Amino acid sequence: MTFADMGAAAQPATAGNGADLVKQTTTDTFVADVIEESKRQPVLVDFWAPWCGPCRTLGPIIEKAVRAAGGTVRLAKMNIDEHPSVAGQLGIQSIPAVIAFVDGRPVDGFVGALPEGQVKAFIERVAGPAGPAGPSEAEVLTQDGERLLDAGDVAGAAERFAAVLKRDPQSIPAILGLTRCHLARGNVDAARQTFAAVPGSAADPAVAAVRAQIDLATQTASLGDPAALRGRLAADPKDHQARFDLALILNANGDREGATDRLLEIIAKDRGWNDEKARKQLLQFFEAWGPTDAATLSGRRQLSSLLFA
Repeated sequence: MTFADMGAAAQPATAGNGADLVKQTTTDTFVADVIEESKRQPVLVDFWAPWCGPCRTLGPIIEKAVRAAGGTVRLAKMNIDEHPSVAGQLGIQSIPAVIAFVDGRPVDGFVGALPEGQVKAFIERVAGPAGPAGPSEAEVLTQDGERLLDAGDVAGAAERFAAVLKRDPQSIPAILGLTRCHLARGNVDAARQTFAAVPGSAADPAVAAVRAQIDLATQTASLGDPAALRGRLAADPKDHQARFDLALILNANGDREGATDRLLEIIAKDRGWNDEKARKQLLQFFEAWGPTDAATLSGRRQLSSLLFA
């Protein structure tokens, strides 16, 4: 069932339905509870299941945070055991997963049982700005490392992250930053070794993003010459494997928009190609780029338009 189908089946929301900031939503009421409601104010959708331990941890935290936000945001909880179709269409692969909808579209999200402070920060990011606390010395070094890495100064960034790790060997942001430095240098083995220091219990979208970046670097290593792939496409526009491989190379070279366009083209022409391989790869890109990256947000909107038109 697509969003359009659900819209036809949805019943109009009543005043009673809107009395509480937290409600259970279903496949039949999703359009009214989320798509239409998000045109009035942001709506968070918490995808959960009764058997999921982290879901039971996150549930009370996010409900408390939503109520504490004073009506600036609403929460719709969806049990994916009873209502799997919406989660499947959105590419939800791990739970708990929270997706924020604004103006009828997914705009942000996170995966895992985040602590209360991070949940509050997420809600403030979606519903409105909040005054930041003064950063610690480690946070300043980490932020400086991120800035340098984004600017292409890999050596300078690595120095900042290493300085943080000397003070705190378990600093997850610094571990992830140094891992990204190794990836930027093309040293996947060193990236894996550094990343191994992340605690196995860490449930953080940034951890998942770097793990996905390592997987993508491994996957891209033997794809060959992009010019040859473009030649194959010129000779046969239906060569989706060439288009798929080219998307991986474009992503590795930093062209996220180009990579997204290639995969969306496959989905538009043959959604089921290789067991929806293009859609699954695009979701892996989103995970690697992070839920707030501009390319992720744009790609999700375009993917939603294709899947739910």
